[in-house]
Amino acid sequence: MLATVLFFIGGLILLLFGANALVNGASKLSMSLGISPLVVGLTVVAFGTSAPEMAVTVDAVLGGTGDVALGNVIGSNVFNILVVLGLGALAIPLTVHAQVIRQEMPIMLGSGILLLVMGLDGTISLVEGVVLLVLLVLYTTFLIMQARRAPPEETQDFVDEIQPAKPGGFDSRWYGQATFIIAGLVMLVLGSNWLVDSAVTFARAFGISELVIGLTIVAAGTSLPEVATSVAAALKGERDMAVGNVVGSCIFNTLGCIGLAGVVSGAGGLAFAPSALSFDIWIMLAAFLACLPVFLSGREIARWEGAVFIAYYAAYVAFLIMRSQEHAALPLISSAMLSFVVPLTVVTFVVVMIKQPSK
Repeated sequence: MLATVLFFIGGLILLLFGANALVNGASKLSMSLGISPLVVGLTVVAFGTSAPEMAVTVDAVLGGTGDVALGNVIGSNVFNILVVLGLGALAIPLTVHAQVIRQEMPIMLGSGILLLVMGLDGTISLVEGVVLLVLLVLYTTFLIMQARRAPPEETQDFVDEIQPAKPGGFDSRWYGQATFIIAGLVMLVLGSNWLVDSAVTFARAFGISELVIGLTIVAAGTSLPEVATSVAAALKGERDMAVGNVVGSCIFNTLGCIGLAGVVSGAGGLAFAPSALSFDIWIMLAAFLACLPVFLSGREIARWEGAVFIAYYAAYVAFLIMRSQEHAALPLISSAMLSFVVPLTVVTFVVVMIKQPSK
């Protein structure tokens, strides 16, 4: 078991360093080829934080553990909204850019609903996977075109994320940049393999389903780049970037990771676990919807709202563990969630929206 723990930790470390190396190498190579920092920021850097989810998802599908792949994406989205935004808000109240409310929120919610509809038949087929990937390409293209028309001050945040190579440095030459890219890919592949294998071992040893492991441990581990990016952005005063990073990552996870998983799965498609279809994806959609009244109430995520998000995630994880162990108290907890917690949350959000109308 000690070896499994070490492989799990080693896999996380490789994923984090691999994503960083890949982003650095790819962004600097793109700029060396004459691609604008804005385009690099909207593509390479924005998607780089989701590279661990992508690597783990593909590795899980190729290894025949589709539940880990599906759980990783759904769990990462829930973790991003409830924990990453929650931690960011606890560090400093987060502001929400009007564009996120007007544009990214509907796209994030729409991608989640589309995933639900596609999964109703129990699989994400090859064709459906291609559709999701095409939608991601169209969304990215739209962002680039939109950013090119925006005033310079609105796009400066993307440019600030790029770290240009120092003249004369190893990474200022194409072979150095290529080395970073290759090293990053190798670390991502190896790290995802270690992480998935150890996660499956944990699941079997403790009698917990692979779906639950994917929804919790793997999802939290692969979301560490989002945690680091969003909290760092909040502390630096770039509070709207912290929110945008999370919402963008959820869109990429849903369209990119699931789309690629469906394609890699081939003719058989990616199996959609019944429990994920009947419960977990609804939790993901609920988390997406929970953002809307919070975002609209003054366009800010207050510290107390961040604390509520984190408390909800803790309750969700506790519920998953109890469900996997078929705990005797599960019916009571389920009843309490449906008859008390959810209605109280709805009432609270309605009151917040009435007291603090959107600006």
